[in-house]
Amino acid sequence: MILETTLIVIYSISLILIFMYALAQLNLMFNYLAAQRKKDMCPKFNLNNPEEVPYVTIQLPVFNELYVMDRLLDNIALIDYPKDKLEIQVLDDSTDETVITTKAHVEKLAATGLDIKHITRTNRQGFKAGALKEGLEIAKGEFIAIFDADFLPDHDWLQKTIPYFKNDKIGVVQTRWAHINRDYSTLTKIQAFALDAHFTLEQVGRNSKGHFINFNGTAGVWRKDCIIDAGNWEGDTLTEDLDLSYRAQLKNWEFKYLEDVETPAELPVVISAARSQQFRWNKGGAENFRKMLWRVLTSKNISAKTKLHGILHLLNSTMFLNVLIVGILSIPMLYIKNEYAHLRPYFYIMSFFVMSTIIFFVCYWIMYKRSHGNTFKDFIKYIGMFFTFFSIAMGFSLHNSIAVLEGHIGKRSEFVRTPKFNISSLKDSWKGNKYLRKNISINVVFEGLLMLYFAFGMYSAFIVGDQGGDFGLFPFHLMLTIGFGFVFFKSLTSKA
Repeated sequence: MILETTLIVIYSISLILIFMYALAQLNLMFNYLAAQRKKDMCPKFNLNNPEEVPYVTIQLPVFNELYVMDRLLDNIALIDYPKDKLEIQVLDDSTDETVITTKAHVEKLAATGLDIKHITRTNRQGFKAGALKEGLEIAKGEFIAIFDADFLPDHDWLQKTIPYFKNDKIGVVQTRWAHINRDYSTLTKIQAFALDAHFTLEQVGRNSKGHFINFNGTAGVWRKDCIIDAGNWEGDTLTEDLDLSYRAQLKNWEFKYLEDVETPAELPVVISAARSQQFRWNKGGAENFRKMLWRVLTSKNISAKTKLHGILHLLNSTMFLNVLIVGILSIPMLYIKNEYAHLRPYFYIMSFFVMSTIIFFVCYWIMYKRSHGNTFKDFIKYIGMFFTFFSIAMGFSLHNSIAVLEGHIGKRSEFVRTPKFNISSLKDSWKGNKYLRKNISINVVFEGLLMLYFAFGMYSAFIVGDQGGDFGLFPFHLMLTIGFGFVFFKSLTSKA
């Protein structure tokens, strides 16, 4: 009974942690709804007055971006802002032929009168953080706008963001990501679904109550003084954006999030690219939890509620580990439940935690209807999208849990960029992309085994107990089987 007791304790703790996270999301939902009724009273620069127009530097940190580099540079060249108050830094760490083509393109744009420079380094020390830090040393602007290679800001983007810096307490203005290839595939749809939740409920829900939010690494503007005051960019985590965001807010800088300003970007269309992005984000989140937990807990500048939301925010990626634990242990729980009749009351109590799924369902619906509509037909589509998203998210739980564990134990790894494709429609193809990894990770084998394991869980529903089966966990095991099956087969077939 010792083994069974141990499994029950671990299973219960994981369920309770997921439930706590769900309650935090519910609180953010209420914050989000309240924020919709508030008017923005933030003072703004009048950019029609030349004396109020500040100097801005746009930084473009890039690395081997063969497929999107021309698109990026041509788009940035269209930014509508006084030329005498704007400079563009192409921070190019590339190691392939794009160094030459990018240099030529930059020179061509510079010949039109644009203040644009091609800046290269002899090493990639600090990766993206290192490039941003070196560029900052020579940046002319008092405000620094940052765009990754796959982002396409509208021509009036600076006109919509820079005015908010009239409030000298604001250190960052962050905009919402949009998705130019949302409907390309099931994979892009579920990525867009997850990001939309982050950029509505989470960012607005936290920012509206003064809780910590994060600069998202791109599509935002920093006050240069804020970067320096917070300790500048550091490359000791894989999510340098989250790291600097927390250090800045611990120094009492305020962040302004603009939900209504969209910045279009491209989602990864191949699962290997999505894997590398997910791994970096989740490991970086865990690394920042290790780095920032004590600073948040001991800060005298923030409220207890802000501390709680900050800790849960830093633990976001760790939820994948809890989901994986609950999934793996749910099958032994099914057998324990039907073997030990005296434990039935415990399982009835623990079934309450299905409320977590209900809370997520409600919160994500609030997000979904904002951009997709509020009709009955929209709701039916949402149900299908929600369960597809949840299934595939659970299918990523092994991969992301490994990332989280590496982050928590302090295992260092190289910054692996997400391959870009220049894909916006079904006509475009990712085949032959030179940056895609050709090998298949050993983790894919374990994902295939987990698919079979959860299929066995579905089978178990028919054979346990003496009342013709126990189907309480059948939907959960079905979603896990679908999720791991999707990740497994996509990983086998999606190779360049």
